[in-house]
Amino acid sequence: SSPQIDTPERGFSFRHDGPLDMRMDTTRGVSVADWLATAKTEHIAEVIRDYGEERFATQIAKAIDARRQERGAITSTAELASIVAGAVKTREPGKDPATRTFQAFRIYINAELEELRQALESALTVLKPEGRLAVITFHSLEDRIVKQFMVQHSREVFDRRLPAAFAQAPVPMPLRDVVRLRPSSDEVQQNPRARSAILRVAVRNMPRSEVRV
Repeated sequence: SSPQIDTPERGFSFRHDGPLDMRMDTTRGVSVADWLATAKTEHIAEVIRDYGEERFATQIAKAIDARRQERGAITSTAELASIVAGAVKTREPGKDPATRTFQAFRIYINAELEELRQALESALTVLKPEGRLAVITFHSLEDRIVKQFMVQHSREVFDRRLPAAFAQAPVPMPLRDVVRLRPSSDEVQQNPRARSAILRVAVRNMPRSEVRV
């Protein structure tokens, strides 16, 4: 969330120097600093590539390893951002070179994609018929999971075990009326962080046991 990102002590932001933490719950798990102190270079590159979709993942991982070999543990967000900036030779217009690496480490340390998958599955068990499931994502990895989940649970399928008279009747799926929305230009102007946001909404169907044919 914005309050977490804007608090330097939480270690999420490359714009404000702070301890290299990035844990959502600082009482549990391992901080990014502690993980980087012992992680193998290959694993660091894999995390940056898989969770940050960063094409310079290998170069960044090698730069991180070189710095820790030279000076020891990397403990601040400013230090990490500086290492990444030195390893990335080209920059996307309007985007800090450390953006993808910070995203990757945050997602990995907090197991965010696994948490998202669990939350979506849990939502189906508590959402009442005609209730809305609304999910906002801010990058392609999250959005891909939400999109696949909603498609999987809304696509019509046909039960071949039904009598011939009903053979062409689709089996009711948990979700329907899936829509995708992007922020308007006015909203982005007022809140630049909404620029990459995607809102996906689906309606909860009546449970199959309550559908009359």
